[in-house]
Amino acid sequence: LEEFSSSFLTIMFYFQLVIMTGTVMLAYYFEYTDTFSVNVQGFFCYDSSYIKPYPGPEESSAIPPALLYSLVAVVPTIVIIAGEMVVFFLQKATRDFENQEKTIITGDCCYINPLVRRIVRFLGIYAFGIFTTDIFVNAGQVVTGNLAPHFLMVCRPNYTALGCQQSTHFITSSQACTGNPDLIILARKTFPSKEAALSVYAAMYLAMYISNTVKAKGSRLAKPVLCLGLMCMAFLSGLNRVAEYRNHWSDVIAGFILGTAIAVFLVVCVVHNFKGRHKEDNNAQMDNLANMPMISLPRVESPLEKLTSTQNVVVIFVLLF
Repeated sequence: LEEFSSSFLTIMFYFQLVIMTGTVMLAYYFEYTDTFSVNVQGFFCYDSSYIKPYPGPEESSAIPPALLYSLVAVVPTIVIIAGEMVVFFLQKATRDFENQEKTIITGDCCYINPLVRRIVRFLGIYAFGIFTTDIFVNAGQVVTGNLAPHFLMVCRPNYTALGCQQSTHFITSSQACTGNPDLIILARKTFPSKEAALSVYAAMYLAMYISNTVKAKGSRLAKPVLCLGLMCMAFLSGLNRVAEYRNHWSDVIAGFILGTAIAVFLVVCVVHNFKGRHKEDNNAQMDNLANMPMISLPRVESPLEKLTSTQNVVVIFVLLF
């Protein structure tokens, strides 16, 4: 039985490793290759929804991608590692953490420290969610081909050659644009907003981690303030995308919904609200069940117990005299 359990755990480990590798590779193909072509969406001549001024390259944004991606990757990692170390050393004195979280990995030969196990589990799920969010975002952008608010400024269509005498003329040709092809492709990939999805995913995941892990009595106000601060920063990142004419409101809202949904699903269904397995409680319940009698005899109630206190006094008086 132990050999079967060890083999099963080993197989599951490699299976999860394959899933993680496949997720990273798919995100790479979406992000850095032209394997998946973007849908070419048409537009109306002089459409006011796409004539906002070009805000410049992404690096010139108030929240550049390098800063956003660094915060999304570094801040949750530091917070989770620090939080798990504090929890580990606080519970080490009572030895509850060691008993509850020790897990056999390969039979009786190897054990993983509960601190390392929890950190790897929580950060592994977080990293998986990052790549999953990126895949969903890129898939949505490729399929929809939604146009950015500044699309016409980078497209630079020749309205005379296209016959745009009226604004109701709809253009579907992929050769209508004369601008920079790279900028045009980026302007066709806005729904949902990647920055909004990644920022709210990181904020939601970290907020739920803090809410479920920090159990100090003096943290009733600190935890909501910290969690709301994280959500506020995520909201501001999406608001900045709209203010700089890089995304529509619908793009940002869709990104918020996507990032929130993935974070909630992973926390609730995969890591179970960051709670470990409590083996001691299960063993105690099994011991209680084992000590319970298999057959319980009915209790026979005495007729005297049905009498009131006054009647009991009268009965005792009669018996004495």
